[in-house]
Amino acid sequence: MTRAIHQNLAAGRWFGLTLSEQLGNVGSEVGRAVSWQKRNNSAYLEKALQRAFELLDLTIADPRWKTGRKELCRAREVLADVFYGDGSYHTTPEDMEKYFYQFALIARR
Repeated sequence: MTRAIHQNLAAGRWFGLTLSEQLGNVGSEVGRAVSWQKRNNSAYLEKALQRAFELLDLTIADPRWKTGRKELCRAREVLADVFYGDGSYHTTPEDMEKYFYQFALIARR
């Protein structure tokens, strides 16, 4: 098994955050990925995506969101399609950034 990038969060701190806080943090990493993609820096793009997927996987694993797990898994599927797939969802990296940004706005309130 690979070592967690966000060790403190994976150890349990993540599960104390609200859903909006969790997805807002995922969005921060997606935003970084979009930025690195625009700069053609594939190494940093990949690192940002690894962090985003790890945080999204932690969110999916959070037992509080059992009823919303389907949407969380779909968001992960679309995110993977945007950066690694064939674009079958017709979604852009900027679309994903906007999607997650809304949660960051809610978390700030």
